[in-house]
Amino acid sequence: MIKKIALLGLLVSGMFSAHAQSKNEVKVNFLNTIVIQSVEVGYEHFIEDGFSVGGEVFINDRYSYFPEIKSEGYKFNTSSIGLNANFYFSSNSSGYYISPMLKYRFGDFEEKETEPVTQIEYIKKTDLDSFILGVGMGYKWVWSDHFAFAPYANISRNFSEQVNDRFFAVELNAGVSLGYRF
Repeated sequence: MIKKIALLGLLVSGMFSAHAQSKNEVKVNFLNTIVIQSVEVGYEHFIEDGFSVGGEVFINDRYSYFPEIKSEGYKFNTSSIGLNANFYFSSNSSGYYISPMLKYRFGDFEEKETEPVTQIEYIKKTDLDSFILGVGMGYKWVWSDHFAFAPYANISRNFSEQVNDRFFAVELNAGVSLGYRF
């Protein structure tokens, strides 16, 4: 485990030294933390003006805003990792952008159900491991070349039959991120 962390650290430091003139951004989606209790942190590396690649980690990732939940006894036990490319339509990598993305969600969804004959309650689990492909759009404001603010919306498609049997196959998501460029 320590070797893997050291290797990752070496790769990241090599990336920074090889692209000393390029910018990086760390960000957090504070809207979803407030609305659906999901913690989303991300990193964006600017390859050139108007184009970047990034990654995100979603802790307590929720299944969209509209999960078709009909009962109160439910719990999401999921996290996700995502990769994206960001294409900006103006200079300084700000303004309107479009972002194709690939996400992998892992974990499960628990809900209480009652056996019809015996009336005994039990927990039913749905495996939410799946790949998700989508696209997002947003607008990013940048102040003093360091602080970024970006409202955005995403639409994506889930590719797991088990998940799609329980939830919508298409997910809608939105957010407002605050970022710092360095």
